Amino acid sequence: MSGADSRLSLARPGLAAAGLEGLIAADRFVDPEPMRTLAPLAAVRRAPDICAEQLDQLLFGEAFDALEIAGGWAFGQARRDGYVGLVEMAALGSPGPPPTHWVSALATFAHAEPAIRSPANGPISHGAVLATEEDSGAFLRAAGLGWVPKVHLRAIGEVESDFVAVAERHLGVPYLWGGRSSAGLDCSGLILQSLFACGRGCPRDSDQQALLGEDAAGEPRRRGDLVFWRGHVGVMVDGERLLHANAHAMAVAVEPLAAARARIAAAGGGELTAARRLPLVSTAEIRAS
Repeated sequence: MSGADSRLSLARPGLAAAGLEGLIAADRFVDPEPMRTLAPLAAVRRAPDICAEQLDQLLFGEAFDALEIAGGWAFGQARRDGYVGLVEMAALGSPGPPPTHWVSALATFAHAEPAIRSPANGPISHGAVLATEEDSGAFLRAAGLGWVPKVHLRAIGEVESDFVAVAERHLGVPYLWGGRSSAGLDCSGLILQSLFACGRGCPRDSDQQALLGEDAAGEPRRRGDLVFWRGHVGVMVDGERLLHANAHAMAVAVEPLAAARARIAAAGGGELTAARRLPLVSTAEIRAS
């Protein structure tokens, strides 16, 4: 696998996805088994151990392509952001019907009946995707989940227009390494979730996100600019203030960019490494995976 990015290449020593045949060396090439996330949230880990590092997360309804299943774990690739890792099989199941809606609220619950007093499962994060089967008026019944308030959902293809506004709604959400849900997320997870809500694909890690958009390093800062340090990313809410999920506040917070630069430099994190400019308005459709 020399030269391949292990974060995005569905392969391990001796085994690789069939689509990689001719691109990397492996003893066997097999077709991954498509699966879907049936838990409200599932960790993508570096090793098959619940104590192993969390690299990423799967939200309810997201697709996962399993290359190998052993010992209660699936080694595979999250289809939405392309990240490779291990997921507990207890959180996965057959693909089922294709998603029809996504969760546009910061979080929601699925009820046993179409009534707010009925038992609830969740929370189900912003960005999760659901296959709805029945409409009660105020609730939609999601396959494998329950009755979800219709006001918390949007149809697949109905997207947000301002990813910075989406990021701002996450103010106060706790910082969590490898997280990308409204229960907890890291710096690149915040950017990824906010862009997904606007129907725009986004890679998982900050070094990958530093290739998005256009170079704006020499420009005055403006709303929507992504600014990067080594291993960190935030988004400008205006010409002076930065919004980012950070381990200093241990939450999503807003602060002056100048203050963040001084603090990060003093802590040994160095200076800004890049600035990228993205259009704020998107007409693309959110992906159903």
